[in-house]
Amino acid sequence: MTPPLPAQLNAKTDSAPDPRSGGRRFDLLRWKLTSRPRRWPAQVPLLPSPPPPAPRAGEIVATWIGHSTFLLQTALGNILTDPVFSDRASPLQWAGPRRVHPPGLAFAALPPVHVVLLSHDHYDHCDESTLRRLAAQHDPLFVAPLRHRALLAGFGARRIVELDWWQSHVIAPEFHVTLTPARHWSNRLGTPRNHRLWGGFSLSLGAPARRLWFAGDTGYDEELFRSIGRRTGAPDLALVPIGAYEPRWFMAPLHMNPAEAVRCHHDTGARRSLAMHWGTFQLTDEGREDPVHALTAARTAAGLADKAFEVVAPGATVTV
Repeated sequence: MTPPLPAQLNAKTDSAPDPRSGGRRFDLLRWKLTSRPRRWPAQVPLLPSPPPPAPRAGEIVATWIGHSTFLLQTALGNILTDPVFSDRASPLQWAGPRRVHPPGLAFAALPPVHVVLLSHDHYDHCDESTLRRLAAQHDPLFVAPLRHRALLAGFGARRIVELDWWQSHVIAPEFHVTLTPARHWSNRLGTPRNHRLWGGFSLSLGAPARRLWFAGDTGYDEELFRSIGRRTGAPDLALVPIGAYEPRWFMAPLHMNPAEAVRCHHDTGARRSLAMHWGTFQLTDEGREDPVHALTAARTAAGLADKAFEVVAPGATVTV
């Protein structure tokens, strides 16, 4: 069932599973007190990657920078998703989850960035330092869910578009973006929980349209994912989270595991998917490589080809 919007936004009942509200607050405490996280490496070296190629007409050139950050290059403009280039996913740069590998593409190596897609306000997706640098050096259009305008303006953004679920915006002729719902929540220091909306983004690029879906953060919801495929078109490329899912008793409403990510791939009708939201910051209990192994098993069980739902190294590029 598609979750309704938060009460603070449209006066409907909020069914989003906020982990710090009601009984979930005690579940959060239980998790923190009983957690036995797998040990991650302190650092993961990266092999040098060649710079991404320039896109040809009708192509999407997707480079995974790390976590949920992709550089998407198209003939209609360059896009960054949830850009995080800082060392920590935290309001503090001396505490909180630390990056275990450098960005797959250095900030200084970015081409001109025309559009930034921001899925929600959590610190591993909405990084003040990175957004300030982008605003100052690239002056992109920032596209975000409702109630992000003041936050982004405070970071120096000049051009901001806020969208409601299923609302679309024409960035340029043959370049449309639609905010899609997600099973998640929002929270950031200085504002109430669920003050800001969250979601993913469906892009329609060119004519005939090539379609890309960036899922954002989300728990599994078959009806929701099928509706995204119906309403915005089956993606030629889907960017789907596979990490931050253990323990399941706590994380299942908020984050898909790899088996659910494969189901999501099928539900939306995606032609090809790339894995994200794993291996950069340790946020939950699974080991760093566990999502990769679990995705391989889930693909095999579903009879899905490796290239249909792929894990790539940070800095690697896929062209569709």
